[in-house]
This record gives sequence, structure tokens and C-alpha cells, in this order.
Amino acid sequence: MLHDPSHHTPPPQAVEVILKQQDKDILRRLASELAEIAALPIHREKARFWQRLNDLKSERPMVWINEICWNEMNVNGELTLTCEHPWARDQERDLRRTLYQWRHLPGDMVVRDYLTCPLLFHSTDFGIVEDVDIVKTSEDGDVVSRHFNVQIRDFDDLEKIRMPQVSHDPQATGLHYMAMCDVYNGIMPVRKVGQTHIWFTPWDYLIRWWGIEQAMMDMIDRPELVHAGVERMVDAWTAELDQLEKMNLLALDCDNTRVGSGGYGYTRQLPGKEYDPAWVRPHNMWGCSNAQIFSEVSPQMHWEFALEHDLRWLKRWGMVYYGCCEPLGNKIDLLRRIPNLRKISASPWCDTRQIVEKVGGDYVLSRKPSPAIFAEDGWSPDRARAELTGFLESARGGCHVELIMKDISTVRGHPERLWDWARIAMEVVEEVR
Repeated sequence: MLHDPSHHTPPPQAVEVILKQQDKDILRRLASELAEIAALPIHREKARFWQRLNDLKSERPMVWINEICWNEMNVNGELTLTCEHPWARDQERDLRRTLYQWRHLPGDMVVRDYLTCPLLFHSTDFGIVEDVDIVKTSEDGDVVSRHFNVQIRDFDDLEKIRMPQVSHDPQATGLHYMAMCDVYNGIMPVRKVGQTHIWFTPWDYLIRWWGIEQAMMDMIDRPELVHAGVERMVDAWTAELDQLEKMNLLALDCDNTRVGSGGYGYTRQLPGKEYDPAWVRPHNMWGCSNAQIFSEVSPQMHWEFALEHDLRWLKRWGMVYYGCCEPLGNKIDLLRRIPNLRKISASPWCDTRQIVEKVGGDYVLSRKPSPAIFAEDGWSPDRARAELTGFLESARGGCHVELIMKDISTVRGHPERLWDWARIAMEVVEEVR
């Protein structure tokens, strides 16, 4: 995640990573397991399936799971961290989660045959963070309830939104890269990778500073103020993107990188003809946007206060994903105005018949089955199967579908529920193939 609206992220520190042999041994053992998995031919086949889907030539629906409640997933110590050094623990966490997902809930997961070392750069963000009261349901979970305190009330308050300044620390990047090369030498290659997919969602931020009810009212009572706020957010994101492009900090995402709120970005249509391997540009990549808070906003207001502003950003990308949790079935005609649109989110709250009829085979439908099924007192595999089958039957006849199980806040302490869902989903997509 490039931005964190909850706090300012400090710049990276150029500090040498010095590990004990025990930490190195743990990471090397885990990486060796991962290397064996990555070498399996199935990953090339799954990558081809994803590419066919995104090129609108799908052979079957695709399945992927993310945004997992990892605090409830640990079984037999598979996710227990044993390294001591903080950097090593971050490496260990990622390795263990990848191995865990492959063992228990892979779906159409693709494991790459190299490890990535991110280019360490810093953005000053947007100058304003959320002022929030938080209630937690568990100390170790990521899902919390928030009450946002209003910080934007009038035009003068929009000045709190600043233009980000980006700086790259090649020394810090080099030290991390050296550490990774040393640890994983002879096991998996390491590649330096810049910023891939960018989560561009102005309204996800504005409501944290504006307040949901006030923002909705201001679209009616003070539309000029709302337009100015959204436009300033687009200015900020654009200023940041211009710097990332100028500093050569962007990286391709037409691989097993998550795109929007959906699945992988494999496609033959990217990076495109105008591509310099030494300097990735936005038109070589995927873009995205959404306005989740606009679920009950009319199509006209969705266009006026979100999409029309977003176009300045979206037109820069080679391909585009739109949507997340908001139902979009009655707004497809608006979405067709987005240049290079390829994927549309079909949330659990959408009218299935409506969105299937409106989209047809023109775009990928990124279906989000409801994760609420995992939070009930009992687990019903039959209902999970029926819900998946029902949607896919409705989408027969030319739709291109990915099934993305996400936003999983709890499995009620039963990780096997999610494992079971992954197995059922794969059986269902094979049945409708």
C-alpha cells in the first residue's frame, strides 16, 4: 500500500542488515520450500489461465483469496515467527504466509520463481491523516471499528491536503538487496522492484477527513466545495505519480500482482508497444479507482463527484480496474466512458442479473462472494457451493469471471472453513468450464 491514511510513514533508514546464523537458516529453509513450489509447471499453466481471462478469452472462471484474517489462521505453528531480527521477521512472515496459502487455500494462486526487493522510496503523503476513535474486537486482528472526527469543513481546510514529495534512498535499497542476496544465495534469485499497482481511491480518504454524513450532505448543499476537495486529491495523486515516473520508480504489474480489488494482472496487452524495459511508464501498467461510499449515490452524482474527476488519472494507464464494495449494476453505462477499462467489481451487494446483462463479455466481472458466510455459528459447505454455482450459472454465455474471496474479518477460529471454501470454489469452476 503506497499510502496509509492513518499515520505518516517515516522514510526508510539506510542501515546494514546483520543477521544471526539462526535467522539466516530459518529464512533459507523457508525459501527452499518456496523454490520447490515455484518450480512446479502448474504456475505457468495458471498464469496462462489468468492471462486468457484478462484478455477476454477466458477458459474458465478463476479463483483467488486475499485480505485474510491471518490472526485466526495459525495451525500447528505454521505461521509462528521464530526469527529475532525485525527485518528477518518481516521476510519470514511473508514466506510463511505464501507457503500456508499454497498448502491450504491456493485456488488459482501463482507463485513466482524469484523474490522481490522493493525500491525503498518515501512519499510525504497528503499532509493530513485521520483523527479517529477506534474500537477493537481483538488485539491481534487487523479489523477495527472507527469513528472519524471531522477535519474538513470549508474551503480553507482543503489546504490541509498537501502535494506529496517523493524521495528515493538507493543506499537503503542496496543494503536490503545485499541482505536478501546473501540470505537466499543459491536458492532463489532476488530482483529489485519498484512501485507496482497504485490504489487510487480519493473517496476512501476524503470520508475519513470529511465525515460520511457531512460529505453526502455537502454534495447537495455545497457541491462546489466537494468538487474542489476531490480535484485537490486528484492533484495530489497526480503530483506523486509524476515524480514516481520521472524518478523511474514504477514497475510492471502484468504478472501475479493484485490489480484493484481483484485478482492478478496477467495480460498480453501490457506493457504494450510503447514500452522501454529500462523505464516503466503508467501506460505500461494497470490503473484503478472506486468510490465505495457511493453505494447509494445516484449514477449522475457518481459521475459528477467521482468518475468525472477520476478520468484525469485513469486515462494515463494501459488498462483499468474499477470498483470494490459498491454495487455497480446500474452504473455500467457510466463506466464505459473510462478509457481502457477491463475489469469491473461485482460486489456481494450488486444485482447479479443486472450486472451480468449490462457487462456481458465486454469486461471481466470481478465477483466478490460474501465473506459473511465464515462468521456464522455453523459452517455450511452446501450453501457456499450453492452461492458460487448460482452466480456462475447466471454468468454463463460469454461472461469472463474471477471469484475473489476477500475482506475476511473472521472465520470464527476455524481456518478450515476457508480451506473448504477454496476447495469448493475450484470444484465449481471446473464443473462450469
